[in-house]
Amino acid sequence: MEQSSEKTEKSTLPVVAIDGAKIKSIREAKQLTQLYVASVVGVTTDTISRWENNRYPTIRRDNAEKLAAALEVDPGAILKREEGGEESDEALSSPKRSRHRRFLVPVIALAVFLAIAAVFLSRQMSVIPTAERNLPAFGAPGEIIPVQIKIDRKDAGTEGFIVKEKLPAGWRFTNSLPPAAGKANVDEVKWLIPAGTGSVAISYTVRIPPLAGLKTPALFTGEVVVNVDKISRRKSLSGDTTVTVDAVHWADENGDGRIDDDEIMPAFYLTDEMKGLGLDWDTVEGIWNGKGYSWDFQKKQFVIIR
Repeated sequence: MEQSSEKTEKSTLPVVAIDGAKIKSIREAKQLTQLYVASVVGVTTDTISRWENNRYPTIRRDNAEKLAAALEVDPGAILKREEGGEESDEALSSPKRSRHRRFLVPVIALAVFLAIAAVFLSRQMSVIPTAERNLPAFGAPGEIIPVQIKIDRKDAGTEGFIVKEKLPAGWRFTNSLPPAAGKANVDEVKWLIPAGTGSVAISYTVRIPPLAGLKTPALFTGEVVVNVDKISRRKSLSGDTTVTVDAVHWADENGDGRIDDDEIMPAFYLTDEMKGLGLDWDTVEGIWNGKGYSWDFQKKQFVIIR
């Protein structure tokens, strides 16, 4: 059946004359097995054997090209030469195809290298803790507001790391738990978090500039820095990034001019966690007990509506 199929293909497709002795010589010189060559070409080992023994003196042109590629030679090297010394089919354009194959080799090698590098970098980044920032939606000019950073150190992580926060222009850091590392800069605060596993939190407060314009967003940016294999790896903080400066208390989450029952408990828990960091619980509780509040632009403070 195989021989009949080969003859049928010869009658319907372009064919070329091959030199079986050359094919066998090249294969053996390169220490390639008939099974390997057959798998590359997409034929059986019996077919390779018949080609080498000149049982099939002519084969399909596309098979000849695949065979040359498997043997890592130009197609012309396996063709039978006519008396004039030329290959049986010049249409193979072997130099062009060879150049094409030589071009593909470095491209494939580069792709493999990039894939390995991506996996390596991904593994290194996976050991960096993830950190999420929680901000209030609003804050009034001159008001102290709370900020929390929740960090997952991951069960497999044991290295210490650095957390950096870039504050909005003109905003001032007031205090934090744990304490900041060294003296806080004008617009940047840093913390050193020791080695360990599980989650950890950074709570800190900042004062909004008294002359900050209303209805303006203030942007926070931060990152986690970990030394992995003596290389500093960085990952940006996720979560909230902006606070809108307005005549609205930080505990008034929906900005409706009052602190209702749904808002008082989160404010209570947060203020309790951040004792000693400058949050004014008396004002929060007073607004909740009253009918609402307004903002005194001259005194830069909230006025409770009884």
